[in-house]
Amino acid sequence: MSRATRTWWGQRFLQALEVCTDEGRLRRGRSYNSGFRLLDFNIADENITATIRGNANPYFGVYEEPHYDIEIKLQTLSSIDWQHVIERLAVNAGWLSRLLLNEMPESIEEAFTQSNHSLLPSSEEDLLASCSCPDWANPCKHIAGVYYHVASLLDNDPLLLFQLRGLSKENLRKQLMNTPLGQALASQLAPEEDLVLEPEPCRYHPTPRAPFDKTATHYSFWAGGNFPALKTPQSINEEQAPGVPALIIKKQGDYPPFWKGDKSFIDAMEVFYERVRRQVD
Repeated sequence: MSRATRTWWGQRFLQALEVCTDEGRLRRGRSYNSGFRLLDFNIADENITATIRGNANPYFGVYEEPHYDIEIKLQTLSSIDWQHVIERLAVNAGWLSRLLLNEMPESIEEAFTQSNHSLLPSSEEDLLASCSCPDWANPCKHIAGVYYHVASLLDNDPLLLFQLRGLSKENLRKQLMNTPLGQALASQLAPEEDLVLEPEPCRYHPTPRAPFDKTATHYSFWAGGNFPALKTPQSINEEQAPGVPALIIKKQGDYPPFWKGDKSFIDAMEVFYERVRRQVD
């Protein structure tokens, strides 16, 4: 089975969910992350809403295709908690520069653990989810399907997790750029608006086309008589044998990793090349 996510951060989000929830029930919902199943999906601030297409099951008295409404919300951090996290992010040039470039640093969780918090879900209390289906367990396969969809969104936009934790990407960037180090880095990362692109002159000079001779026959055409540029050469110069035998081999160095013999690999190839040359001559 192919991976549910394409990036390390999307995969780490799913791994965090497996710790917080029932891993088996979470994986049941993977097939519900599809265009056929996911009828509606929306993120407003830190609130996620979705509509999932269910299955008709006459055995349980479900004769029509049901649609289930899902609501998910991650536990948010307070403004004071975010202030502490920003202070720790602002003193690390590596974290700061990557965040300003809309990239997620691999070790960013260190800035949260120092404040006794986590960016990724770390317990059941971090996940508030409900579904209108009759399955009382959490997560049901419909909620799990939405989790997988969020993980796929994190592949393209990892900073979305900040928004789900209560700090929008715009506010995150604004607060980081207001710090002393953020201001210094922002000036280096800003686009050069006054940059003027100067076109290079064309390096391709097409060969002038010879005038077409209406009296040309098919024989004279293919012989190139009427078109000097197409005329075939009357003789072919023979390639001169290289002055140094096994030149390509020697450029790579002696005793390559696959060579197990005690004798020099280059010496052995020189003998081989010489035998081939004699047979061709």
